[in-house]
Amino acid sequence: MKQTTALTLYFENSAGQLLEHPAGFLRATWSERPRQLADTRALFTHMLRALLQRGWSRILIDQRVMLPFSSEEQTWIAQEWLPRAVQEGGYRAGAVVVSADVMTRLATAFVTTQIQNRALVYRSFETEAEATEWLLQQPASPRGE
Repeated sequence: MKQTTALTLYFENSAGQLLEHPAGFLRATWSERPRQLADTRALFTHMLRALLQRGWSRILIDQRVMLPFSSEEQTWIAQEWLPRAVQEGGYRAGAVVVSADVMTRLATAFVTTQIQNRALVYRSFETEAEATEWLLQQPASPRGE
């Protein structure tokens, strides 16, 4: 009998959904649907709130069906959200399950290469299992616990 891990829905909109994983990390699953900048901002804002509320430092980001980030999204994420997530939210480890779409990969690479703070580590993976395995090896809280 296969054992399943119960995930709790934290937030959902047209950009995607956020699930709380019982192992102590947030799981962000991007939607294949078109989205507005406001949708993206809302999803990321709720990511930060979840990190703060739970005291977590890790996010698994599933981009397998995601449409590429727009230039406005890239700029907002890299210049506004990421610095706040690291400094205020304690974000330290991001495991990205990458899309097969080269434009989505490039748009994501732009964001992840903008990291000025070495406290945050991103790794890209082809499968969710590999991403989860790596993420579980990272400290569960910003304080390294």
